[in-house]
Amino acid sequence: MTAKDEWLEVESLDLEAQGVAHNAEGKVVFIEGALPGERVQVQVHRRKNNWEQASLTAMARESAQRVRPACPHFGLHAGACGGCKMQHLHPTAQVAVKQRTLEDNLWHLGKVKPQRVLRPIEGPAWGYRYRARLSVRFVAKKGTVLVGFHERKSRYIADMRECHVLPPQVSALLLPLRELVMAMEARETLPQIELAMGDTVLALVLRHLEPLSAADLARLRAFGATHGVQWWLQPKGPDSVCLLDEAGPRLAYALPEYGVEMPFKPTDFTQVNPQINRVLVQRAVNLLDVQRHERVIDWFCGLGNFTLPLATRAREVLGIEGSETLVQRAQENARYNGLSATFATRDLFELTPDALAADGQTDKWLVDPPREGAFALAKAAAELVQSGSGWTPPARIVYVSCNPSTLARDAGLLVHQAGYRCTAAGAVNMFPHTAHVESIAVFDRR
Repeated sequence: MTAKDEWLEVESLDLEAQGVAHNAEGKVVFIEGALPGERVQVQVHRRKNNWEQASLTAMARESAQRVRPACPHFGLHAGACGGCKMQHLHPTAQVAVKQRTLEDNLWHLGKVKPQRVLRPIEGPAWGYRYRARLSVRFVAKKGTVLVGFHERKSRYIADMRECHVLPPQVSALLLPLRELVMAMEARETLPQIELAMGDTVLALVLRHLEPLSAADLARLRAFGATHGVQWWLQPKGPDSVCLLDEAGPRLAYALPEYGVEMPFKPTDFTQVNPQINRVLVQRAVNLLDVQRHERVIDWFCGLGNFTLPLATRAREVLGIEGSETLVQRAQENARYNGLSATFATRDLFELTPDALAADGQTDKWLVDPPREGAFALAKAAAELVQSGSGWTPPARIVYVSCNPSTLARDAGLLVHQAGYRCTAAGAVNMFPHTAHVESIAVFDRR
């Protein structure tokens, strides 16, 4: 029997939303486009010692959770958009897969099992993406401009005419943006347009490699006036971003449950999904259960997305972040909202036990690291606990994660070396139709 004729039973999905099966020899086979519970025929196109990569060629049994993708640009075919990977799976099943991924990572990588599984945080499945980085390319041979995400596993830009995960008003701009760039004198030196939406402002950041002419600036202004877009220009790195015209409303989002408004620049880190972020902040604050007499540290605080809501509950809040720019922005946001919070800049990937002890005693921590996780923080806490130095660890830690594998690694340290137990954990569907797994976990001292 050739590999092409082999029929496989799909057992699960991996972190790239590929079906996972085992062949007759027991080797793991990753199958693009296959779903758990399906019986599929595959064509193997890559072989390694322990695994194989295959494409789906036929299907004998279809999953009940398979749905028709809403977007015409989604698929496995050549030129398909690579922005989404799970549109063929029912949204409810997507959340179940992510919850299972979280639990599997916690157990297999960290040997940690949460005492309670939190109900997943879910929101709108479409039109949720308020942040996006759209690539731009002038294709001289075809006499056209492409604006959108990259094709699947390719450096080429997908020929996108609509996008259902972007807000409808942004999806409707994809073709007008093509026409705009095509008309510009600088069309060959405009590699990217970054989207950042606030509650009332739609901002577009134009990356340009050469100074723009007066005619091109006029074209941008006319486009902005017609389509309600606030243009920002980025001639160099993210710190070079500036408004095309200073007048106009401020880019910001609100956390109304805490009476907080968060102004930000379009290149600042903010959550992609504002509806989910609002629920996530509320759940994190509730799980932390901060009391009026308590001191709290918000690690990897960014703009103050969690720090400022915590400042409405706690006696004292310290926000610590690696970026000096974000710390300045967080300080400005605290003053803007009339809240008392202290902020500090520190390299959180080189954190030592001595530096951690120098922060003094704290009652609770909120930890919200990037994909790399908070290994240095968890390791320093474990070393201080084991050293018998007299340092008192926080009674509770709420850890918001965007990478289940680094969460599991850090959870293993907290549970097996720092004296915590994982009392709760659950998935957060921040990115519907993608394989991205966001989650939240609670650790309490034994």
